[in-house]
Amino acid sequence: MLTTGVGAACAADVWPSRPIKLVVPFPPGGAADISARVFADKLGEALKQTVVIENKAGAGTAIAAEAVAKADPDGYTLSLAPAGQLTILPHINTKVQFDPFKSFVPVSNLTSVPYVLAASPDAPVSTAKELVAAAKKEPGKFTYSSCGPGTLCHLSGELFKSLTDTDLLHVPFKGSAPAVNALLGNQVNLSFDTLTMLAPQIRDGKVKGLLVTSRERSPQLPNVPTAAEAGIKDFVVDSWFGLVVPAGTPDAIVDRLNAEVVRIGALPDVKERLEAQGLSVTTSTREAFAQTIREDHVRWGKVVDAAGAKLY
Repeated sequence: MLTTGVGAACAADVWPSRPIKLVVPFPPGGAADISARVFADKLGEALKQTVVIENKAGAGTAIAAEAVAKADPDGYTLSLAPAGQLTILPHINTKVQFDPFKSFVPVSNLTSVPYVLAASPDAPVSTAKELVAAAKKEPGKFTYSSCGPGTLCHLSGELFKSLTDTDLLHVPFKGSAPAVNALLGNQVNLSFDTLTMLAPQIRDGKVKGLLVTSRERSPQLPNVPTAAEAGIKDFVVDSWFGLVVPAGTPDAIVDRLNAEVVRIGALPDVKERLEAQGLSVTTSTREAFAQTIREDHVRWGKVVDAAGAKLY
C-alpha cells in the first residue's frame, strides 16, 4: 500500500499537469511580446499544456519581475526577461524588490534585435548628424519617448546623449506601443525602440529613420545608416529577450525548458516568423545566458553611472 501511495503522489506531481503562465513585462505588440508568443505556441505543443501569456506592464518592467520573483518555483510561472530588466533596472532603481542574480534562474536566451533612432514626421531633422547639431544649439529642446524608465529604450537614449554630448528630454511610456504612437502623433520628437517596432513605420514613411544600433545595416532598413556611419562611434545596442523562472525551480524542470526552447529556436518556421519581425534567434545553454546577464549587468551599470540616470 505504501508503494502505491508513493506512486500516486509522484504521478500527481508530474510536470506539467496544468496550464503554464508566461509573464511578459510589456503590453501586447512589441518585440518582447512577439518573441514570447512565438515560443509559447511551440512550447505548449511540446509540453501538451497551454502556455498562457500574461502581459504585466509598468514601472520599467519591475512590476512583472517582482511578481515572478514571488511566484511559486513550481514550473508554472515563466518570465520573458528583457535585457533592461535584469541588467539596467537594478542600477537605475535601487528600490526594486528583486535581485537579478538571486531571484531568478536563467533558462535560455530567446531572441535579440537592434535598436533604431527615429524622428517624428514634423521633427526639424532628417539625419543623426542634423539632430546632434540642432540638439547642441538648443539643449533640452528635443524629446524622446521610451518604453519605460530603466528599460533599454531609455538607456539607449542616455548612451546616445553621453556619446554625442547632447541633452535630450526623456519621456517614458508603459511599453513600446504607446511610445511609438507618441512619435507618430508628433507628441515627441524622437524615439529609441526596437527594429521590430520602428521598421514598419519607417518603411511606410510615417517616421524618419536616423540610425540603427547594429554594426551593419539591417536588411529590413537598408537605407538607414548605422550609428558608426552616422559618425557616432561605439553606439552599438543589441536588445535581447530571455526566459527565466523563479529561484528554487527544480533543475529537472529548468533543463526540460532549456532543451525545448533550444529545439524550438532551431525550427525553420520559428526562425522565419521571428526574422520577419527583425528578430534573431539566440537560444543558448543555461550557463551562456547567465554569463550574458552578468556581462551586460556590468556594461550597463557603467552607462547608468556615467549618465547619472538613477531614479532612486
